[in-house]
Amino acid sequence: MVHTILLDASRLLSRTERSAPTGIDRVCLAYAEWLIAHPVYRMVPVRSRKGQLALVDDDWFRKRIAELRHRWNGLARAEERPQDRDLIAALCSARPPSRSVLTPLPLETAPSKKRATRQFFRARRTGVPSALAYLNVGHTGLDEPELLQSVKDRGIPRIILVHDLIPVTHPEYCRDGDDAKHARRMEHALTLGSHIIANSAYTAREIDRFAKARSLACPPVDVAHLGLESHLKAVEPLKTPRPYFVHVGTIEGRKNLAFLLTVWRHLAEKHGADTPGLVLIGRYGWENEAVLDLLHRSPALRGHVHQAEGMADATLARIMLGAQAVLAPSSVEGFDLPAVEASAMGIPLIASDIAPHRELTPQARLIDPIDGPGWLRAIEQYTQAKPVAAQYTAPRWEQHFSIVEQRILSPLATSRQEM
Repeated sequence: MVHTILLDASRLLSRTERSAPTGIDRVCLAYAEWLIAHPVYRMVPVRSRKGQLALVDDDWFRKRIAELRHRWNGLARAEERPQDRDLIAALCSARPPSRSVLTPLPLETAPSKKRATRQFFRARRTGVPSALAYLNVGHTGLDEPELLQSVKDRGIPRIILVHDLIPVTHPEYCRDGDDAKHARRMEHALTLGSHIIANSAYTAREIDRFAKARSLACPPVDVAHLGLESHLKAVEPLKTPRPYFVHVGTIEGRKNLAFLLTVWRHLAEKHGADTPGLVLIGRYGWENEAVLDLLHRSPALRGHVHQAEGMADATLARIMLGAQAVLAPSSVEGFDLPAVEASAMGIPLIASDIAPHRELTPQARLIDPIDGPGWLRAIEQYTQAKPVAAQYTAPRWEQHFSIVEQRILSPLATSRQEM
């Protein structure tokens, strides 16, 4: 028997023109591909519109999914992008270049309405079928209660994947007002959701703490670690005459990069031309003024620290594999996909000693996120000799979806058949 699953495609629709995905984007894409290929579940893509579900053209959506996978896999070589070519040239030079390779500082621009308008007219409010379940794995539309309430009124179970509660627990790292918005999302997930998927045990504990603090009942919560892209190791590592390190992730306050750049300034003052390189791979985010000042204005970091965004996965993997280690100094995370990816690729990892890293990457060298001397010593040691990465068993999408299917969807299907 084939069962219909309504997949909320709102976030993916907003990403159709992005050159590179965020971690949540990757999760949304993985769910879409899983459901498209599934022999029992029939995916029906929907999006939220004025608190109601609207159908998205199925053929159009499947083509966009294929396009996103091809683009985000990064089948093109780095030499085809000037910014990637400049970065690789800087890393491969015998001495630190006189200037860092950096993305220009962002300018305040009004958001384009062209894409959103086009997608708006591809959605239809009528004809949304009854379904075994509604899946929302991107947080989109949860800040208002009407969406989940409308699905509940139709008797369709609501399954929600929660990535983190960082805007609530650490509002200082987010845009003003995001704490209240995310709190509404979590309240609606708890009061109107049927089942919650947490990407880590740490996130599950934060959900429980949030519910108890507000005296809210919590629907069933299952922990399912996120899977990884299968192609990340299928490239040769970048070979350079000078050692370098890599950080992957949006450049925002919670990533603790101002601290990391301060460590690098000490390295530069101590080692001069022998300072290892540092590559920050990720787009500029929020609450990052101190990081931008250090990146673009610090003479000590010039030529030693580089930054790039929108990098294809093949190029990203090549640069990561050539690094002495991947660095993950975050103050807080829900899952930290880049740290898990680095571990799965066999790359040494130096990470902050926080609960998600202890849960997901316990083999890493874990250091307190504000222990400057500790980070300095570790980076100097890894610069001298790249260690052999500890053995690591990576979480897989097959395991994640097995949990979703066995604990949530299959019981729903059985219950429906017994009715």
